[in-house]
Amino acid sequence: MAAHVVMERATFPPSRPSLALAAGRRFVAARAPILRSSLGSAILLGLRFVQARLISVWGLVVAAALCPPAVFAAFAVFSAAVNFVSTASLLRLEAVFFRSSDPVRLGLAFRLAATVGAAFLALSTLVLAGLALAGRVAPAVAFLFLVSLAARSVLRLIWAEATAEGDFRAIGNSNVVQALVQPVIMLVLIGLFGPKALALFMADACGHVLAALYLLRRRFRPLLPLVEPGAWSVGSLVAAGRRWRDAPRALLPAALLAYGFSIAPILALPYASDALLAAHVALAMRLLDMPTQMFGTVSTPLALNRLRGYAGMRRRFWVRVMMLGLVGASAVLFAAIALVGSVGDSFLDGSQWSGVGDVVAIMSLFYCGIALVGPLQEIASLSRQPLWQVLINALALAAMIGVMLGHGALTPALLSAIGLVSIGRMLLYVAFIWVHLGEAESHADDALAASAAKP
Repeated sequence: MAAHVVMERATFPPSRPSLALAAGRRFVAARAPILRSSLGSAILLGLRFVQARLISVWGLVVAAALCPPAVFAAFAVFSAAVNFVSTASLLRLEAVFFRSSDPVRLGLAFRLAATVGAAFLALSTLVLAGLALAGRVAPAVAFLFLVSLAARSVLRLIWAEATAEGDFRAIGNSNVVQALVQPVIMLVLIGLFGPKALALFMADACGHVLAALYLLRRRFRPLLPLVEPGAWSVGSLVAAGRRWRDAPRALLPAALLAYGFSIAPILALPYASDALLAAHVALAMRLLDMPTQMFGTVSTPLALNRLRGYAGMRRRFWVRVMMLGLVGASAVLFAAIALVGSVGDSFLDGSQWSGVGDVVAIMSLFYCGIALVGPLQEIASLSRQPLWQVLINALALAAMIGVMLGHGALTPALLSAIGLVSIGRMLLYVAFIWVHLGEAESHADDALAASAAKP
């Protein structure tokens, strides 16, 4: 009898339902506060971002009323170019911050990313100076481009560190600071210098600099241990670069291709023969970028937070449920935006922006795919086949360029065609995740993390 009891308790605990239930209650009770905290932080970040974008809408509307369409088109190209270059400023090494909770490895990754960012900015300074001296770019534009690039790089670095440490409030507040300050600066500069593109460039640079300074001040104490003088050494940085060399190879190309796909229509605007339509497209993309970023900022943390607790078939089931929910939410959101654009265009009759509502309606298809790919791209990073993202984005960008070359001119038909390409890219992501994400994946380990662990 004694031996039976000992064996039952030691080897067969599930045969005691009361003990199993009690252990289950303790397990849930210990983790419920953590889950509630993570979910609440993600929702707070999303609400802060929504608040920031809603605050910035008024400045965009007023600037659109004061500036001619050509100025808005030039600003759209400037902003897209800076964002594209800033994507590569850290070589995507900020993604390493999320691979381990070890503060020593976080510090090493932070110093490596900061060093790479400083070298990138130094090289960018030389390139921009050469372009300015050669007369290819106006010196003032080159200077503002560099300032805006530096501010965006600092924001990208500290945002990643704050996210790794769970300080979502700091990230959300920095968005609010920029949303409050940048439109005011823009209106003041328009009042001083007139509705010129340089005023919008300067407002963009100042807004990002102030947001970076706020975030740096907010995260100053936590950052000190990461950058203390005794922690820096050439040997450790070289070893870290070798250890994590595969992360930029997989993540950077995918990020650049994805961003290149999203801004390809903007880069074609300067070569459009219809200047008014080009300006309408620039404003429509600026307006549609807001709900797109809101959708990604709210949905991505919630989806990853939920999927982190599942594996195997449970992960496959929940990822499919979430994908269907995201597809439905994105379709409803952008269908409503398209309807509002079509109906609201009648209120703009007789103004320089007459017709922009119809352009917003057409481009809602393009941005529906862009918004949905944002969270799907992060979900796909849980797969052991990250290079598929590079292939999907490369094929989509090639299709986009082919469609643009085939039409030869900026027309509503071209806008509809690139919308279909965007939806096709989104469907490829859905198919990839539906088929490949599930049984073979592991929570704490993926292909990149495995390569990063190698000395």
